[in-house]
Amino acid sequence: MHELSIASDILTIIRQNVPQEELSNVENINVKIGDMSGVVAESLEFCFQTIIPETELSNAKLIIKKIPFAVKCNLCGSLTTNEFGIRVCSKCNSTDTTVISGLEMQVTEVELKTESEEVI
Repeated sequence: MHELSIASDILTIIRQNVPQEELSNVENINVKIGDMSGVVAESLEFCFQTIIPETELSNAKLIIKKIPFAVKCNLCGSLTTNEFGIRVCSKCNSTDTTVISGLEMQVTEVELKTESEEVI
């Protein structure tokens, strides 16, 4: 289950990029996971929730955006999406394609709680 090491790596990325005094204010960690990245989103979420309780990020939520696998045909210019990682153009059946999405595994945004001002 490599999702556990990925969850641990996400925590490392957050600790490297958020000031120590702000870590407890991390509310949401947004990640993109491509359909063909080899990561099972549900397993990643489970692993993340398993390792954060005893950390300064215990209140953080992992928000996963799944990215579909898509290719662009270099012959006819069509965009093709599918679930299986097939690189054949569905319009002209060319194999001269370029993968444009679906392999992502990125932390894209970290949202911090903001202190709301009290209105009197």
